[in-house]
Amino acid sequence: MRPIAVLTRRAMLAGAAALTALTLAPAVHAEEPQRGGTLVIASVQKPRHLNAAVQSGIATGVPAAQIFATLLRYGEDFQPQPYLAESWEFSPDNKVLTLKLVQGATFHDGKPITSEDVAWSLDVAKKNHPFSTMLAPVEAFEAPDPQTVVIRMSAPHPPILLVLSSALTPILPKHVFDDGQDIKSNPKNNLPIGSGPFKVTAFEPGQHIILERYDGFFLKGRPYLDRIVIRQYQDSNSGVLALESGEAQMFPLLDSTRLIRRLEKSGKMSVTDKGYAAIGPINWLAFNTKQPDLADVRVRQAIAHAIDRNFVTKALHAGLSKPAVEPVVQESPFFAEDVARYDFDLDKAKALLTEAGYGEGGKKLSLRIDYLPDADEQQRAVAEYVKAALAKAGVEISVRASPDFPTWAQRISSYDFDLTMDQVFNWGDPVIGVNRTYLCSNIRQGIIWSNTQQYCNEAVDKLMTEAATEPDQAKRKDLYGQAFKQITADIPIHFINEVPYHTVYTQAVQNPPVSIWGPMGPMDDVWLKQ
Repeated sequence: MRPIAVLTRRAMLAGAAALTALTLAPAVHAEEPQRGGTLVIASVQKPRHLNAAVQSGIATGVPAAQIFATLLRYGEDFQPQPYLAESWEFSPDNKVLTLKLVQGATFHDGKPITSEDVAWSLDVAKKNHPFSTMLAPVEAFEAPDPQTVVIRMSAPHPPILLVLSSALTPILPKHVFDDGQDIKSNPKNNLPIGSGPFKVTAFEPGQHIILERYDGFFLKGRPYLDRIVIRQYQDSNSGVLALESGEAQMFPLLDSTRLIRRLEKSGKMSVTDKGYAAIGPINWLAFNTKQPDLADVRVRQAIAHAIDRNFVTKALHAGLSKPAVEPVVQESPFFAEDVARYDFDLDKAKALLTEAGYGEGGKKLSLRIDYLPDADEQQRAVAEYVKAALAKAGVEISVRASPDFPTWAQRISSYDFDLTMDQVFNWGDPVIGVNRTYLCSNIRQGIIWSNTQQYCNEAVDKLMTEAATEPDQAKRKDLYGQAFKQITADIPIHFINEVPYHTVYTQAVQNPPVSIWGPMGPMDDVWLKQ
């Protein structure tokens, strides 16, 4: 077999120490971490349960990353690090991945974590996780001995190491969950016995999640904190008030630019936009490409040229968001420079509309725009701006609000829309979070966040299919670059801005979560300065 990484726990701890030194700036980082204390995290996310093996999303992902360990973890770059697996290697054909587990790791009930638990957990995720592509090529999970896990795949699957990290594939205790009940509705998902640095002792939906340090955690001396309390607030304003009053010490995933600027100006908080590279959140304008007016690519291109991204990012978002120009965020290792960018050009927008038979001397173009509810700054405000911007190009836009998420999702997934604002995540690798939006095979009526644009280009399908199994990273990036160039030329989606997620924390918080998974990564190395 060809070694990809053979790293020891000592190397892992050394790497973690290096990460500590990086992430403490500008705070003093020569100090020894202090043990103890309770970190209160403000959150507006409200998970239904805590088992990330069968539930996607940040609401479940943040607590699950503390309750459950995964085979691998990531730092501030897209390079895997040991976690429950101390080493791993691929076969020469890249279709077999063998991982060696650390010695002495236990679940929160004290029972050992074995390869049988790992193989069973991965199989649960393969069969039940909403991201079906992340383990689709896997044919078998094997446990030849208690410390060895073998993953056999029908084809090379480059995202597999990323898939084995953070909140995507938590390691569950088979002896607890394999009880004959449906894993998706198992009541044990509410207070699960886990494998990570913290054990859950209380979960009151809509109120709080209480996580206590697991003293038997396999990384010696970790976690540093005694307790994490994730306190759920009705809205961001309430969460920020909790920070300002001292009730909470950290607020991750804050995207209100007004509140971020307010906390920056206070001088009492640290504010960072690091920690969201793998989540890759993008705010975009999607087109129903089967709607007769929008079936003409010139109309879609005209609409894009009539929208000023810089106005959105600078005026509407106080300079805190970045323009988005393609299916991945700028921090993604797959970001491509050579794509159609559609810079603001009102004259070009009008010319394209005239060429397509609209505007002066042509047909009147009237369209409707929808938006995700309960996201005023990123969605409703941008939709209202799009209405005003397109009016200058001679396009009449009406804005339709949805009373709740299910209503919006039903409208969009049943193709009852012309344009819609949307917010979608990359999830670290295009196979997981990007391909789903563009593949012809994923036009699935009734399924939100599938290819609801009904976009189909066989050349794009071919490029993305090749990239999904290409083990060479440089070649993968080139293939995706070609796909992104074609997608932006066809413009089923006009990318507006990267969602300006920030983490705000008090001066007491050291080693804030700024890995590529941010708050969806383990916080065993976070500590409080007393």
